[in-house]
Amino acid sequence: MENIDSMEGIMLCSRYSFGPNRLHYCGPDANREMASLIESGESDIGLAHILKQFQTLYPYLRHIARANNIENPFNRKVVEAYWIGNELLETIEKRTLHNFLIDDLHIKDKVDNKEFRWIEEKIGQGALPHHSFHVLNIWRHNKDAKNIAQKLESMNECCITSGTVISVFGPSITVSSKLITYSKGRFSMGEPIIRVLTRQLESEYDIEQIKIGQIVSIHWGVPCEVITEKQRKVLEKYTLKNIAFANQTV
Repeated sequence: MENIDSMEGIMLCSRYSFGPNRLHYCGPDANREMASLIESGESDIGLAHILKQFQTLYPYLRHIARANNIENPFNRKVVEAYWIGNELLETIEKRTLHNFLIDDLHIKDKVDNKEFRWIEEKIGQGALPHHSFHVLNIWRHNKDAKNIAQKLESMNECCITSGTVISVFGPSITVSSKLITYSKGRFSMGEPIIRVLTRQLESEYDIEQIKIGQIVSIHWGVPCEVITEKQRKVLEKYTLKNIAFANQTV
């Protein structure tokens, strides 16, 4: 069972990682290799080797797995916890997250003292190692907090969002999706907007067979997987929580 979960987790993690990697934002310069492995369904050693080179992603997976006594960081539940969110995040102690950010990600060396104190305060208030926490509360400061409004597009692309499919035409799917907005010095979740996405990886069965009314998760313009309404609500819960943390230090 663990091996099956691991194989599924590697493939799932690759889907979420493909979007930023093709734009050279995250991970090694191995996008063509990654695309080929995903399309061929070879969710094994090759993909795992590439994913382990993502200097932020893989340490987070190891941290979540270790905190839950799960041996393999590519366990499907671990992968889901990081990108979408689930109960595994809730078991992680504040102290272990704090130590992880210092010892594994070396965040203290990448932001100034004031910004690191902000991060520590948010951990004390219950921050968890969800992807949106890193994007909105660590990455944003690390990339210079000035001109936040101008960086909003990148923040929205980097955060995992969800979209309800309203039409399908060839490789294009049209979705209704909420994005983060910025007004009067505050972030918030906006009203649904219409987005057109292109299905990049045609071998992904759930995306290839997408139907109107289904919900997809989205990362850097790439539809990653079909998710349930429960998963959509969980993703929104963690995203809203991390928006609230971000608003403390805009």
